[in-house]
Amino acid sequence: MTITLIIIIATVGASFYAWSKPEIYEKWMMIPYRVKRNKEFYRFLTSGFIHSGYVHLGFNMMSFYFFAKYVELALGPIAFVCMYLMAIVVSDIPTYLKQQNNYGYRSLGASGGVSAIIFSSIIMNPLSEIYLFLIPIPISGFIFGILYLIYSYYQAKNSQDNIGHEAHFYGAVFGVVFTIIIYPQTLILFFERISNWSLPF
Repeated sequence: MTITLIIIIATVGASFYAWSKPEIYEKWMMIPYRVKRNKEFYRFLTSGFIHSGYVHLGFNMMSFYFFAKYVELALGPIAFVCMYLMAIVVSDIPTYLKQQNNYGYRSLGASGGVSAIIFSSIIMNPLSEIYLFLIPIPISGFIFGILYLIYSYYQAKNSQDNIGHEAHFYGAVFGVVFTIIIYPQTLILFFERISNWSLPF
């Protein structure tokens, strides 16, 4: 049983439990207004373990699974868990500061933690090949990272759901910074590897 699988099981379990208990679902969401007024700081963490629906949960957990195995092995279980949990919290801070007086704002999802794992993997192995769903053409990890950020930026600007799309960006930045702090040589190796990259056709 790896840490990766434990996190997935915990997240799936928490999401299903919250869906069956509307009061818990509301209590665990990131609601900046309540965090500020009632000092409910636990929401920074609990909101990262619940999701808006099956698609949201499935997308996050599949993305997490494909990248987390490599990161857990590279960083070790303690650093891996620290990065994931810290990313969930840190990625919500900018949103909290922006929305703390907005009574109606709500967000949820493991976006910050998942993004941190994805970009930690990319910074360590930027040329790894990634397949996007049913598309048979692989793309390099760092190209996927760019597309991922573009998608997150667009959704943050245009989406009306409760998914914390902005957390994708901040989680990604945190994952890169955390990895470089743990292994400073990672940054040098990253640029060396992408300097040899070329189109596959």
